[in-house]
Amino acid sequence: MELILQPWPWYVSGPLLALVMYLLVYFGKTFGVSSNLRTLCAIGGAGKYTDFFHYDWKSQLWNLMVVLGAILGGFIAYFYLSDHSLIQLNNDTVIRLQEFGFDNIGESLVPMEMFSLESAFSLNGLLILVVGGFLVGFGTRYAGGCTSGHAITGLSNLQLPSLFAVIGFFIGGLVMTHFILPLLF
Repeated sequence: MELILQPWPWYVSGPLLALVMYLLVYFGKTFGVSSNLRTLCAIGGAGKYTDFFHYDWKSQLWNLMVVLGAILGGFIAYFYLSDHSLIQLNNDTVIRLQEFGFDNIGESLVPMEMFSLESAFSLNGLLILVVGGFLVGFGTRYAGGCTSGHAITGLSNLQLPSLFAVIGFFIGGLVMTHFILPLLF
């Protein structure tokens, strides 16, 4: 029997995601990856220093298992269920990325010009990591959740603040892609 290495179609993955969301709502849980950072800080004893981390973190261990499952699932999908073929990109996208100085476009999931150890310790890489990390952390706290929490849980629960947050995430992504990233490369 030959294993077919194709992504799951939307009509399989979409209903599975809806089923997971239904189960979370049914059991009174909300999903979000950033809440795990709070849990990890609380486990590490940060509740001794600030009240934000002083809560019953043991009730959130299930969410840590979700993140662990996502990491493990991504590992299995990439190393065992992928045919490692080149990523197919629009020709205009390839040309634009080449103008920014990216090489070997489509050969890996992320460009090595941004995600290698060499680039992480360059001035641009450090700026992206430090400033970007601060903005993501600040934005996540200010928005009351992360992209996955608002876009998946919040929107499926028809929460208006989550709609505003997701619109803001998209606007921020467009600004980064079209205005800030070209300045860095």
